[in-house]
Amino acid sequence: MSIELLLGLALLGTLTGFLAGLLGIGGGMVLVPALSALLQWQGVATPLTVKMAIATAMACITGTSLSSLRAHHRRGAVRWPVVASLAPGVLLGGLLSGAALFGLLRGQWLAALFSGFVLLSAWQMWSGAQAPAERSLPPRAGLLGVGLVIGLLSGLVGAGGGFLTVPFLSWCAVPIHQAVASSAALGFPIALASTLGYVWGGWSLEPAVSGAVGYLYLPALAVLLPCTMLTAPLGARAAHALPVKKLKRGFALLLLVLAADMARRSLSG
Repeated sequence: MSIELLLGLALLGTLTGFLAGLLGIGGGMVLVPALSALLQWQGVATPLTVKMAIATAMACITGTSLSSLRAHHRRGAVRWPVVASLAPGVLLGGLLSGAALFGLLRGQWLAALFSGFVLLSAWQMWSGAQAPAERSLPPRAGLLGVGLVIGLLSGLVGAGGGFLTVPFLSWCAVPIHQAVASSAALGFPIALASTLGYVWGGWSLEPAVSGAVGYLYLPALAVLLPCTMLTAPLGARAAHALPVKKLKRGFALLLLVLAADMARRSLSG
């Protein structure tokens, strides 16, 4: 790995971790477009760049989600019974997504799906939209099904699941700070299950680039993971001192650019 590439990945990981802590976002929204461009620059075919970027970003989320989980747990905001009811479905959905669906779908389709996910996230950030609290949580069987859907979709776009979990819990009359904290607690099982699925599903693939294992690009992961884990807590602290609402609107504009880039990739394959 060249020194330029090493420094670029370190900067990307530092920025991603800080933004994750500051704005409460999943790092995949930033990592996937950047890693796609990086892998394409190294000669990897476009359809595979998207898959490798999503898998590597999700593996990175395993670390940042633990940092976020610890912070929320210290504040006593995590609804652990709800997390325990959603977690089995989330784990199953993540494994199925990474091990089966991820390999079956074309890279262009995944890029289009990711672009739609980023557009939805950009709209939520710009508008500050939250689902109205209308009803109570469904029974355990219902939560199992909801967790399955969250795990499946999150594994396909390389996200920690907050774009689905937070609106769902808010809709079920869970206070917003508990919804965010509980979503953060589910980020780790989503990321872990999906990553294991990517490894399983891509195990027989020939390495697309030096250092790749199936869909995972290990050299990038080795640099990104410690950087994101280091700066995520710093971003969380800065959230109490900076105008987060204005920053979210600015970041929403950046997300529109990233979504457009991923849409271009989905059409160029």
